[in-house]
Amino acid sequence: MKSVLIGVGQAGGKLARELVEYDERMGFGSIRGAVAVNTAKADLRNLPFETVLIGQDRVKGHGVGGDNELGAEVMQSDTNEVLSALDGRITAGVESIFVVAGLGGGTGSGGAPVLAKELQRIYDVPVYGLGILPGRDEGAMYQVNAGRSLKTFAREADALLLVDNDAFRSAGESVTEGFDSINEEIAQRVGLLLASGEAVDGVAESVVDSSEIINTLRTGGIAALGFASAEAAPDAEGNINTVMSTTRRALLSGSSLPDATDADAALLIVAGEQDAIPRKGVERARKWVEEETGSLQVRGGDFPLSSDRIATLVLLGGVERSDRLETFMERAADAQKAEAEDPTDGDPAEQWGNDELDDLL
Repeated sequence: MKSVLIGVGQAGGKLARELVEYDERMGFGSIRGAVAVNTAKADLRNLPFETVLIGQDRVKGHGVGGDNELGAEVMQSDTNEVLSALDGRITAGVESIFVVAGLGGGTGSGGAPVLAKELQRIYDVPVYGLGILPGRDEGAMYQVNAGRSLKTFAREADALLLVDNDAFRSAGESVTEGFDSINEEIAQRVGLLLASGEAVDGVAESVVDSSEIINTLRTGGIAALGFASAEAAPDAEGNINTVMSTTRRALLSGSSLPDATDADAALLIVAGEQDAIPRKGVERARKWVEEETGSLQVRGGDFPLSSDRIATLVLLGGVERSDRLETFMERAADAQKAEAEDPTDGDPAEQWGNDELDDLL
C-alpha cells in the first residue's frame, strides 16, 4: 500500500525515519514521501526528509514541555504550514496517509489528532494513525497524555494502529534503553504490511493488495498488528506447520497490542519464497484466526518475498475490547485522578522534572 508518512513529535519523527529507512533498505517502494512536524527545533535535526517547525510564536522552537493541550493548540494554528509541506506529495498513486506519533509527549499526543482531522477534511484517501503507547514505568504525565489522546486520535483517523511499548521491551530494560530496537521492531511489522500488496518478488497465488488492508481497517477504532517468523523448509508441504505456528505466535505473543484477540476484522499475510508458501497452511491458519478472533471477516493471502524464512503478519481491526487497552485506560485515569488530588504549582515543564520530549521513549 503506497503511503505518505507524517511524523508528529519526537517519537513520531524518529519512527517515520525508521520506516523510511526500512522501506528503502528492503527495496519495497511503499513509502512515497515523509514529513516530520515538531515544536522542538532540536528534534527535527538529522531527519532525512522535509521538516516543519510549528508553534514558533508560542514556544520559540523549544517544544511544549509535555503539554498536549498546547500541542493541540499549536497544531490548530499552524496546520496550513504542514499542509503546504504535503503539496505535491499526495499524488494519484498514494493510497493512504499515516500520521505517526508517540501518545505520551505533548506535541505528538496533542497535535496528531488535530492533524488527522484536518487531513480527513481535505484528502479522499484513508488517514490512519500509528500511535505509540508509553510504557507503564514512564511518568504519570505520559499516561495522562496518552489517555486523553487515544480516544480523540481513534475518532479522527480512519483507524488507529496501536503499539504498546511494553510489548517490545526485554526484561529489565527501560524504554529509553530499548528505543532503537523498539523502533526497528515496529518498522519491520508496519513496513511488511505496507509492502505486502506490492508484489516485490513474484506473483502471489492469493494476492494481498491494498484493498484488503483498507477493508480490514474499515471498521475504524483501534487496530493491532502481530508478527512472527521461523526458518522455512525448502518446499511448501514442509511449511504447513510452520505457517500455523507462526500465525499462533503472531496473534498470541507477537502483537503490537498484547492480549488483543477479539476483533471485528482480520487479515492474515504469509510472506516468504513463493514456492515455499503452502496454500493449505495459509487456509488452515486463516480459519484458526477466524475462530480465535470471533470474526467472520478474516481475509488471507501470501506475499512472495526473497527470504529463507516464513513470516506471518496478522492485522486486526476493531480491537477496542482488548483487556490490555482497558488496563491502560484505567492506568491513565488513575494517573489523572492522582494529578488532580495532588496539584503542584509552577511551570508544567518544571513540574514534570523537565522531561519534555527527550525521554518520550
